[in-house]
Amino acid sequence: MLKKPVIYQAQFVSLQIRQQIMDYLKTLYPIWENRFSDFKPPPQGQSQRSLLRPVYWLGNWQFACLDYYHPPKGIKNRSVEAEEFPPVIQTMVDQIENIIRQHYSEKDIPRGWSLNTLLINYYGSKIENGKKIDTARVGEHKDFEPGPVASISFGDRALFQFVRSAHKQAQSEVVLQQWLDDCSLQIFGSDKFKKDLFHRVQRVEDKRKEIFDVNTEDFETRRINFTFRYVPREHWVQFHQMPDDLKKDITPYVQKLSIHSSFFKSLIERT
Repeated sequence: MLKKPVIYQAQFVSLQIRQQIMDYLKTLYPIWENRFSDFKPPPQGQSQRSLLRPVYWLGNWQFACLDYYHPPKGIKNRSVEAEEFPPVIQTMVDQIENIIRQHYSEKDIPRGWSLNTLLINYYGSKIENGKKIDTARVGEHKDFEPGPVASISFGDRALFQFVRSAHKQAQSEVVLQQWLDDCSLQIFGSDKFKKDLFHRVQRVEDKRKEIFDVNTEDFETRRINFTFRYVPREHWVQFHQMPDDLKKDITPYVQKLSIHSSFFKSLIERT
C-alpha cells in the first residue's frame, strides 16, 4: 500500500559520494539545445528558442527538437540511446529503487520498471555580453514517463511546487511545495502527482555562493539536479536507426557531444 505519494529525504547523498559525483560531472560537457529543429519551422505561433539551461542525459537522450517522451502516442523516435550510468550513480539508483518498492504499491510501479533515464539539469545564470541573466527556474509541466520519478539536488536549494494548472484562472493553485536542499532526495509517484498535478521549480536561491566547475559554457551553475525516470527499453532507439530527417535534426548535437565523449564519437563514426 502506498504510504507517501511524495518522499523527501535530506542528506541522502554523503559528502564522499557527492565529491565522486562532482568529479564525474567534470568529465561531461553539457550542451545547449534549441526547443525546435533548425531544419523545420516551429509550430504556428511559436518561435525558435533555446532551453533555459544546459543539459546532459544518461541512459537515453530525449532531444528537445524531437519532442519529449509522451506515451501512449509520443513514444517512437523520442528516446535515443545514450551513455550508461557510471557506477557511483548506478549505486544510488539501486538504493532509490529499493526505497520506491518499499513505499509504492504495485499499481504505481509498471512491470519492468527501473530508473534507467537520467536528465541532468544545470541551473544558474546565463552570461550574455558580460552580464548575468538568472534563468534558474522551470515552468509547470508533467513527467510523462511511467512510474515514480526520483530527483537528487546539489547546490543552492530550489523551491519545488506541485500545482493545479491555472487554465482560465489568473494563476495556478499551489497544492504542495517543498525546498529541495543540497544532497537531498525527492521521490513522487501515484496518479495524483504524476497525472493530475503539474510541477515546477519556482526559483533557486543564491546563498551558498558555490559555483560548480562543470563545463557549462557561458553559464554560471549554482544548482545541479538529477531527475531519474523510466523509459521502456523497447522504446529506445539507436542513433543510426533514426529516420534520416530526424537524424539530421540531432546530428549537430551528437557532433558536439562527440568532441568529448567516446560514446557519441562512435555514433558519428558509425554513420
